[in-house]
Amino acid sequence: MKARCFIFFLIFSITTTACFGRTNILLITADDLGLQLSCYGDQYINTPHLDQLAASGVRFRTAYVTQASCSSSRSSMFSGFYPHTTGQIGLANGGFVLDPSQIGKNLPAWLKQAGYRTGLLGKLHVNPESSFPFDYRPKKGDTRDVRSVADKAAEFLNQKTDQPFFLMVNYADPHFYKDRKNNKPGFPPQWKGIPPDPIAPDTVPGWDFQGFDEPVARRRASNFYNTVKRLDTGVGMLLEELQKSGQSDNTLVIFLGDHGPPFSRGKTTCYESGLRVPFIVRWNGVAGSDIESDALVSSTDIVPTILDAAEVPFPEKFHGRSLRPVLASPTAPQNWRKYLAGEFHYHGYEPFFPRRAIRDQRYKIIHNMLAGSAKPGTRVDGDPVGAFASTAKYKDTPAGLAYQRYSDPPEWELYDLQGDPVEFHNLADDPAHSDKLKELQKALLDWQKETNDPLLEKANFAVFRKLGQEAKQRIKSRK
Repeated sequence: MKARCFIFFLIFSITTTACFGRTNILLITADDLGLQLSCYGDQYINTPHLDQLAASGVRFRTAYVTQASCSSSRSSMFSGFYPHTTGQIGLANGGFVLDPSQIGKNLPAWLKQAGYRTGLLGKLHVNPESSFPFDYRPKKGDTRDVRSVADKAAEFLNQKTDQPFFLMVNYADPHFYKDRKNNKPGFPPQWKGIPPDPIAPDTVPGWDFQGFDEPVARRRASNFYNTVKRLDTGVGMLLEELQKSGQSDNTLVIFLGDHGPPFSRGKTTCYESGLRVPFIVRWNGVAGSDIESDALVSSTDIVPTILDAAEVPFPEKFHGRSLRPVLASPTAPQNWRKYLAGEFHYHGYEPFFPRRAIRDQRYKIIHNMLAGSAKPGTRVDGDPVGAFASTAKYKDTPAGLAYQRYSDPPEWELYDLQGDPVEFHNLADDPAHSDKLKELQKALLDWQKETNDPLLEKANFAVFRKLGQEAKQRIKSRK
């Protein structure tokens, strides 16, 4: 029976290619989006368009970006490598740049060489931007204006050409909005009338991964969900334009967040609320439909998957791998990855607080590599709720203690993600979990060796500190 299914699947795939030509690629990212989608079980929001996309393809239950910071994460989406290899170890607007050896080695360059036309809407956010050869990139664009995004996408999709296309669409939502003009920073509940029915403030409780259910936390969370509603509307408009162009059936669609929400213990951390994102793939003729996959997936898998779909030989040995083997079944094959890793270096040019993390299907460790001699930054995009941690109400609660650990972490953290999904209870010193700690420490070391992590060598900490100093100088020289 399995053999018959495989033969049918192969014939269908070959027929699809013959009828429609080379596979088109649509890569969609949402800025600062974690698992806040109804198709991922979030009860506070309804995201019908992304739910429909998930129902037509594969929804990966556990997917990581490489680093919970925009530029570093995106460098991996373009390259197939972790930031410790790309060199983009902090924000592009924080002065960081790709390692010189990596310049020009990126997805649009490889696809363009293979005959694809390439397009980008929204942020690129990896330096130097000139090394990314996009044929179509409108210079001005407001990617919170989701109708405008769909219109620009239609302009690209409907160009008269025989070339297959690669289009990357990067929505600004649900990223924090600084609004310097009106001095009203936050998460816009509406933008040009969308969503028409915003969630009222004080409707959604504070984040479970923070544990501070205070009015300011509820207000910020509620408005964050409005930005996700707008994002969902925009993705619906975009996919409608793809359908209208007549190319939907032969287009690989990948959707993900570039990292978790911009709140303390989320973005810029190695906690699940920082690294873990929605990851949805629709690939007609290859992927199944309405599948929730247990495969552990990394954003480093994007490049090899797209090159596989485009029938482009791999120009590098990537840190990721093509997702083709895991797209037809909810269960990952035996030879798929057993562990999933993430990392952190910088966000802005300071502080330098490097971390490494690795997990299996249930347990996870975080290695805080400078614990005891440095501390991480803790205020993310103006999030004020950390002030509650030391108040009498929260001081000795699990939430308060977790925030203290986040502010001044030990060298090792170990979490049971099944019993403690918000990572409040560190088990690293629990004798009952010593075997699991040792197992994951070995897995982490193996991964670091496999990916040639420079921070395996103590001398390279000074090299990475210097990169932060150079980034700082670049910022100062711009002023």
